[in-house]
Parts: sequence; structure tokens; C-alpha cells
Amino acid sequence: MNRQRTDPAAMPTGARLTPLGYYLIAHGSWYASHGLQNVMFAWLVTMVLNESPTMVGVAQTAMLIPATLFMLVGGSVADRIGGQRVAFAAQSAAVLPPLILSVVLFSGSLSFPVMVGYALAFGLVQAFVIPARDGLLNSVAEGRVQRAVVKSIFVQFSVQLLGFGLAGSAEWVGGHWIVLIQAAVLGAGALAIQRIKTAGSGNAQKSASISLGQLIAEGFRSVMQSAAMRGVVMQNVAMGVFFMGTYIVTLPLIIREIYNGSSADLAIVTATNSLGLLSTIFILLRFGDVRRQGRALTIAHLAGSLALAGASLGFGFHAFAACMFLWGASGGIAVTMSRTIMQEHAPDDLRGRVMGFFSFSFLGSGPVGALLWGFTIEKIGPEHSMMAAAAAMLAVVSTVSVTTGLWRVGPPPRVARSGGS
Repeated sequence: MNRQRTDPAAMPTGARLTPLGYYLIAHGSWYASHGLQNVMFAWLVTMVLNESPTMVGVAQTAMLIPATLFMLVGGSVADRIGGQRVAFAAQSAAVLPPLILSVVLFSGSLSFPVMVGYALAFGLVQAFVIPARDGLLNSVAEGRVQRAVVKSIFVQFSVQLLGFGLAGSAEWVGGHWIVLIQAAVLGAGALAIQRIKTAGSGNAQKSASISLGQLIAEGFRSVMQSAAMRGVVMQNVAMGVFFMGTYIVTLPLIIREIYNGSSADLAIVTATNSLGLLSTIFILLRFGDVRRQGRALTIAHLAGSLALAGASLGFGFHAFAACMFLWGASGGIAVTMSRTIMQEHAPDDLRGRVMGFFSFSFLGSGPVGALLWGFTIEKIGPEHSMMAAAAAMLAVVSTVSVTTGLWRVGPPPRVARSGGS
């Protein structure tokens, strides 16, 4: 494996970080906040407010609905006026919801409508931050897209672990301090986005005269015309419904109802899941790029379905956590391969929109999964719901892999021409 040479000319004066370095700081800040929020939001709704499974599903849906409505708009706006400008403005705006929530928690006036309002506000800025920032990755990747993707995911889940650990102390530290830290982390990331230097905004200027609807339609056609990207998007939809819905709704309810757990137990399980993911990311960093990306993606999803099925069998908390580790380990491969395929197959002038569709296919289908499993848990319980999600994912992944040819997908020939900016 050839190591990427660091170009001294790419280093700004004053020994500042490379563009990829600033990108990773910005990326990490968002997901450190996400780690804090994952535990805090689930804890506040599920254990502090003690809401029913259906209402937990409603609350998590409120977080995801804006992605369904605005993710494609976010990607198109990024292509039109520049991903860096959109990502900076949106992440700066993301500081406000946790600041307001910290005041609410400090005053002791927490309620379900407050949590829904927080979810809607944060979900809205998320719809603009994610595709805009993802669209920047190719321009800072220094010619090695998969390597940059692996590094970004390694940073993402490493800092999420820190977020999980800090949020797990909410019962002792105080929830208002945790969300205040979340706001500070987001602000630091916004400053890092501002410092990213890219090759310019010719594509943004080119799309300035095209309507927003035309921009979205053009991105949609690009994704659908590529068998590789189409297969990834179809599997992403299944992930959003069956895996994300299970993670954000079924998982905290199992910990509450089956294991009688606390915020610390929720943090332990989510951290264990991320440790599994990091283990496979570390292997990828150590041994280099995967050529058969579609095959690795399909196998990872199949293994993840089996791990989720094992977690539903009720063998005890430690066995449950072990299955979550295996689920995360398979997810490390799946997330890396799916993101790499999209980045490498996306046309340069459509990358913001393509990555918007990539995020939309996952986050946009999340509300369906959140509502589905919230209602299903009311009928058959959390463990049976988890088994049903695993079986459904197994069936969908097998079908998509065969019908789209995803099993045979590797890097496109044009990836060799990518270079540092």
C-alpha cells in the first residue's frame, strides 16, 4: 500500500493544519455533539419524561422529519452557493438549540413539547450541515477518497465515544451542563469549517442560474442512472427503516424495560456499539483500501442483521452488549463502503446533491423506522421488534445486492485522476 505524501505546499503558513485536518476537526465536532445528543435525547425522553414507546418514536421522528423534507434542498443549496459557506452557516445555527435546551433544563421546565421543538430545530440545521460538509470531502482528500472517508469515520466514532461517556454522567453532572458543552463543541466546529481552504466554487457559479427544483432533479437522475449509487441508496433506505429505527427507538426501550437501565447503561451500550465500529475502521486504516467495495458492503449488512437478531434473544445484558459490539463492527464496514462508493461515483459538479441524496436515503427513511418500531413495540414488545427488523434487513439487502449488481461494484476508472487541490 502506497502512503500519501504530504505536500509541503499544501500546508498553510504558520504550521497550520491541512484542509483535510480542518475538515476532520469540523467533522469530529459535529459527531461529538451527536454522541452527546444521542444519549441525552433518548435519556430525557425515555427515562426522565418516561414517555411511552409510541411517544418515544414520535420524538425521534421529529428529529428526522426535517432531513426528509430539506436534505435534498441542503445538498442543492451547497452546490449552488458553495458547500463551505452553507456548512459554516448551518453549524453556527446549530449552536442555538442546545443553548436553549440548557436554559430549559436549568429552570426545571422540561416537557415533551420542548423536546419535540428541540428535535425539529436541530433536525433542520442537520439537513444543511451534512450534505454541505460531505460535499467538501473529495476536494480535501488529497487524491485518496477511500482513505479520507476511513479517517473521517474513525474520527466520527472516536469522538462519539467521548460524547457517549460524557452524556452517561448526566444524572450526576446535570443535563444542562452536558448540552451546554454540546453547544460549545458545535461552535468550535463552525470555526474549523471557516478555515477549510478548497479549490474554488466554479460549480456553484455554474449552477446559479438553475432553479432549485432542477438542481434536485439533476442530482436524482445522476444517482438513479448509476447502478452502484442506486444500490447504495436502496440499501441506505433499508438501513434507515430497520437499523436506525431500531437504534433510536427499540434500543433505549429494551434497556429501560428489559434491563431496567439508566443513562449510564444506555451510554455503555451505545459506546460498545461504537467500539465495534471503530475496531473495523482501525483495521481499514492499518491494511489499506478495499477494492470490492460493493461486496464488502453487502456482507457487512448481512452480518449486521445476524448480530441484531442475536441481540433480540434476551441472553442477558452482557450478551446484549456483545451483540451490539458485533453490530457496530459490521456497521464500520458498511458506512465506509457506502460513503466511498457515493463519493467516488458522484460527478464533481453534482457532489453536494449526490451526498444529499445519500444522507436523505438514510436519515429521510429514519422517521418511517422510528414510527414503525414505536408502534410495533406497543404490540409485540421490543425484543420481538428487534428480531423483525433484523429479518427484514436480511431480506432487503440480499434482494438489492442481486438485482442491482452491487456485489460486483468497485472503484470507477476515473478515481485515478483525482488529485489534491
